[in-house]
Amino acid sequence: MTSATTGSETAPTHSDRQDVARRLLDSSEALSYDPTQEVDWETPLDTDFHGASPEWSTLYGTSYWDEMTPDQRRELTRQEAASVASTGIWFEMILQQMVLRDFYAKDPTDPAFQWALTEIADECRHSIMFARGAAKLRAPSYRPHRVVIELGRAFKALAFGEAAYAAILVAEEVLDVMQRDWMRDERVAPFVRTINNIHVVEESRHMKFAREETRERLANASRPRRQINALVISIVSYFIVTSMVSKKVYANAGLDSKRAVREAKNNEHHKSLLRSSCSGLMEFLSSAGLLTKASTWFYKRANLI
Repeated sequence: MTSATTGSETAPTHSDRQDVARRLLDSSEALSYDPTQEVDWETPLDTDFHGASPEWSTLYGTSYWDEMTPDQRRELTRQEAASVASTGIWFEMILQQMVLRDFYAKDPTDPAFQWALTEIADECRHSIMFARGAAKLRAPSYRPHRVVIELGRAFKALAFGEAAYAAILVAEEVLDVMQRDWMRDERVAPFVRTINNIHVVEESRHMKFAREETRERLANASRPRRQINALVISIVSYFIVTSMVSKKVYANAGLDSKRAVREAKNNEHHKSLLRSSCSGLMEFLSSAGLLTKASTWFYKRANLI
């Protein structure tokens, strides 16, 4: 495969892709975690801690937040963190199936093939870790709306190439930015900070691979193909981001659900936080030719632009 341009970037060659995969395999061997050993699962939940940085709460900056007691604020962030974790599990299961399907019957001696299996193994551990973390936060099982679940079922069965890998990248990038804040915040429960640290370290390798795969799959892609996939990726991104915090978290935190949903929907602080945190992601999508007029509409709806 020869080098080709993708947007304003140079697409990686097959040799480049193999080199990246080898480096990621080496990194995984040198620095990976076992959540069953690294996370403190035994110490009971200390309700004096938040589940996420308060500034990332969907109600932070609203009049409702100002009226809430410290206990209510902490409980809300714990429920929101559990909801984000549950959404992460949902999408990680989609991710695993797409990667397995993509590498089905390919050369197992290829470092990219071996890295793909390594990434799947990581995602399995992450999903179990998120599930145990949500349970320790005393949260119920939060799931996306039934329609979104069915759309995800179709996407994992049909998506391929850059549509699959760029969508994976969006989900991982959005989680990465917020979790980097949470893992450094001493107001957040220690076991949650450990979970976030593990995920950030290991997902950084996954994001590198997703970027390389996206660039390679777009090499020599036609303009119509870029336009179609840009739209698909933006729609998937919209459903991922808008599903992260379930509306049920407010009632489970003891709040007036209708008022909370209304104020969260109009929370300019949270919208601004999402936009600023996704600036690097949008730059990549733009450089790859995946930020079109149609796709921008969905990113704006999801408050990513």
